[in-house]
Amino acid sequence: MKTAVDRIGSGKARQVNARFAAMASHYLFETDFCNPASGWEKGQVEKNVQDARRRLWQPLPSFPDLAALNAWLEARCIEQWGEIPHGALPGTIADVHAAEVSSLMPLGRPFDGFVEHTKRVSPTCLVHFERNRYSVPASFANRPVSLRIYPERIVVAAEGQILCEHTRIIERSHYLPGRTIYDWRHYLAVVQRKPGGLRNGAPFAELPDAFRQLQGQLLKRPGGDQEMVEILALVLQHDEQAVLCAVELALEAGVATKTHVINILHRLTDGKAPPGAPIDAPQALRLTREPVANVERYDALRDREQRHAS
Repeated sequence: MKTAVDRIGSGKARQVNARFAAMASHYLFETDFCNPASGWEKGQVEKNVQDARRRLWQPLPSFPDLAALNAWLEARCIEQWGEIPHGALPGTIADVHAAEVSSLMPLGRPFDGFVEHTKRVSPTCLVHFERNRYSVPASFANRPVSLRIYPERIVVAAEGQILCEHTRIIERSHYLPGRTIYDWRHYLAVVQRKPGGLRNGAPFAELPDAFRQLQGQLLKRPGGDQEMVEILALVLQHDEQAVLCAVELALEAGVATKTHVINILHRLTDGKAPPGAPIDAPQALRLTREPVANVERYDALRDREQRHAS
């Protein structure tokens, strides 16, 4: 059990790895390991596992992804709890569980279960795991990071913070080459110093469509590389969807420039709506109630001035 034990000692002595020890401390249980190749020490468990496999996996179903498999497996196990007798107590497993629920302690915070590895980021801002490579922010090139392995994702952490996250690539075939998973945001600091890398750089091969269209127009002009890099760098200070919306509006208006994109972005982020449709007002305005001329008001002012003078 490599996910729990680092080294096997004499007898039942085991050197447990740090993550498994943390899980045991979190759920407050004591580990008790069997001897290697001694299945009879837990024969009842082995028999129950064998019976469960026959009930669940015959015939063997197929699923599009791991999430669908887990959802089906959970529903199937709950369904079988209502069919399998408990053995020691009257009723099925579901009946006994329903009777014990009121006596159980509430479940605490779930344990953050992952396998942790220490990796060193390559000069090209990549970490290697299972024949695949995953990108890391350029500021951590040539530096050690912590790689946290989950069943469905990989999280990179360093200096007490989460740096990035990738979907885990699981390919068991040894005949296929390893894959490289890029995130173009991780390389913005690099292209800010070297804008020419934006043209043929592998991390920027899968930009969103709006950015690709804008890049196609800007790279035709002198200095378009630097202008495109400055537009991409806006995602470091603003929401990416807002920047994409600003780029799309600039393309629709036919003004594919950095100044126009920034102007639209500021209007969107400041909460100012774009200019509305012009109001069709008549050329000559006419009063519905004309004012009445009353010169006696001026005479009242003259009388007041005379009283003040006296």
